Amino acid sequence: MSAQLAAYSTSTGEAFQFWILGTVAVIGALCTVLMKKAVHSALCLAGTMIILAVFYLANGAYFLGVVQIVVYTGAIMMLFLFVVMLVGVTAADSLKETIQGQRWLALVCGLGFGTLLFAGIGNASIKEFDGLGTANANGNVEGLAALIFTKYVFAFEITGALLITAAVGAMVLTHRERTERAKTQRELSEQRVREGKHLPPLPAPGVYARHNAVDIAGLLPDGTPSELTVNKTLRERGQIRDVSPEALNDLKALERRAEERLERTDVEPVSLKRTEEASK
Repeated sequence: MSAQLAAYSTSTGEAFQFWILGTVAVIGALCTVLMKKAVHSALCLAGTMIILAVFYLANGAYFLGVVQIVVYTGAIMMLFLFVVMLVGVTAADSLKETIQGQRWLALVCGLGFGTLLFAGIGNASIKEFDGLGTANANGNVEGLAALIFTKYVFAFEITGALLITAAVGAMVLTHRERTERAKTQRELSEQRVREGKHLPPLPAPGVYARHNAVDIAGLLPDGTPSELTVNKTLRERGQIRDVSPEALNDLKALERRAEERLERTDVEPVSLKRTEEASK
């Protein structure tokens, strides 16, 4: 009787864990949608996935908890995060729809999915349940495999087909075939002459500056930095190093102090100089 009562009741620790971690998971999900930077959204989504893994482990679904951390959070989300950090995402991307009516179609699909979700929850029986002991009697992996490949095999196959279709669709949408011949250097130079803009090639980074790193703007003849000499992505990220006269003067002063310290340490002892003179 006590075991059956424990299966239908919730302990204080479980309630505390659910309300604290559930609140953090909902906040992370909202931040994933509302954050302006893709890196911050990815980090919030990774935190939400980790909390879901904790929920799985707390409910006895050890296999799902480990898969959630290793596969989704550890592999997919970290790969996405590294790609965003290395490639960079700027606000200059075009927001024009390439497929007309895709927002309305997405809205209809979302409403349909929500209807199916609420219908499934409404038809679920919450009066009687077996509990974790019965569900994991032969092990969590065996119990999960029995459910997937017997009772829910049709839903599992439909989900797999949906994921494969989504992956193929993403590859098709991101692939861009070249529809015209690439212009040669002569054609590009003739186009610059006709337009009357930037007749010579654009200046390289670090021209007339102290060194030619890609994050240092080149200097014009009057000493002012040129925005044309640095990559647009670095400029949008704010990763351009300052080459203003004030920064250069500070750098010169720092180098001068370093040279003075090195000259003091390079002074030879008087006794050593006398020994060398006596040997001569």
